[in-house]
Amino acid sequence: MTLPEAFTEKMTHLLGDEAPAFLATYQESRSYGLRANLLKITRDELMHKSDFALKPVPFCPSGFYYSEADRPGKHPWHQAGLYYIQEPSAMFVAEAVGAEPGDRVLDLCAAPGGKSTQLAAAMHNRGLLVTNEIYQKRAKVLSGNIERMGITNALVTNETPDRLAAYFPGNFDKILVDAPCSGEGMFRKDPEAAEYWSPEHVRECAALQARILEEACSMLRQGGVLVYSTCTFSPEENEQQIEALLTRYPDLELVPLKKSDGVEDGRPEWSRSKNPALLRTARLWPHRLRGEGHFVAKLIKNGPAPTKKLKAAPSAGTSLLKDYRTFEAQALTKRRHGRFFYRGSQLYLLPEDCPDFGKLRVIRAGLHLGEQKKHRFEPNHALALAGSATSFQSLLPLLSSGKEWVRYLHGETLPVPPEIKGWTVVTIDGCPLGWGKALGGILKNFYPKGLRLYGLNH
Repeated sequence: MTLPEAFTEKMTHLLGDEAPAFLATYQESRSYGLRANLLKITRDELMHKSDFALKPVPFCPSGFYYSEADRPGKHPWHQAGLYYIQEPSAMFVAEAVGAEPGDRVLDLCAAPGGKSTQLAAAMHNRGLLVTNEIYQKRAKVLSGNIERMGITNALVTNETPDRLAAYFPGNFDKILVDAPCSGEGMFRKDPEAAEYWSPEHVRECAALQARILEEACSMLRQGGVLVYSTCTFSPEENEQQIEALLTRYPDLELVPLKKSDGVEDGRPEWSRSKNPALLRTARLWPHRLRGEGHFVAKLIKNGPAPTKKLKAAPSAGTSLLKDYRTFEAQALTKRRHGRFFYRGSQLYLLPEDCPDFGKLRVIRAGLHLGEQKKHRFEPNHALALAGSATSFQSLLPLLSSGKEWVRYLHGETLPVPPEIKGWTVVTIDGCPLGWGKALGGILKNFYPKGLRLYGLNH
């Protein structure tokens, strides 16, 4: 591929003797990766039961390299949310956050959702994950991936960082800022990014990142962790950004990152102060490992944080849940408990300790259970994907080695044994894929029209 001349000159100056090896990677094919969704499948199950030629990503326990010929996006396990297709180096970032069950976590620049879905898996769907995207179209893509991966503890928001900061001061245990950047690390994956690159664009990105970091810092509690990442090589967006942040916030301290298998230290010599603490940051280089370019820094807030106590989200009364509870008794194997919330006719089960979000633009609030219709309740696709096969009373099992799943994902009706009646979950190799409703030996297809694979060839 053809690189911008100014970029080549800049990297040659920065890397010196390393530059030829670095620049040579742009003439090589990139690596492909996917990450097991640990909410639905174990790492070993994916490795041994899939048809793909998988090799472990060394810096992400749930990550794998795959062959381009595998085409995992065309496999029904993808629609079932058993894995997320993700650039291998990007997997390092969410691992650095160290999210745990019960945490309050913010992913501030989250679309399309790779890192958010990785955080939710680490949280075991417990606690609160606020996953935000400023652009509405991208926020809807993010919401779709949250749904597909069976995530129930996420509040998907479509907000600006400053509005979130005003809402959540000092509220989060962990914050990830995977910042918009000049994208130098993705030129090989996305050659169009090279066309937009310029030194001026780098400066514009650095200014935007500084503003986003200001808002993020105000939402971090005392003792909280902030992880900053980019997919670019520019020191202005990486070491120099963290250098400036440490100057503005003396109570922030860089935390060493675990580095192995080609992950290298940051470059203090590329900062203005040559601060040796910047060695604690991490750089992922395409000539040092199998993956694209990334930068990661992890900081802890030692000082006090002004905090606003948030009131809890309102809860739907018992009488409003009558039709849902009837459906639940007929179709599910367990009764769900928690804080239920109606938005119009749509019913959601909110995450633990979910705050009142009435003044925020929220795309998805926890688990979308379904819609209240006249004297009946209709389940949402998210409810099928958020459970295991044992969560449902009626199942139609399909195999990925067969052809019936193609018909299902196309939206066609399917024949079923006459004993299968009512709301039924279609499974693929034992994992839920979506809803149907059986009557008289026919399963009416409730796979969402927007997700149907009309052009799928198998």
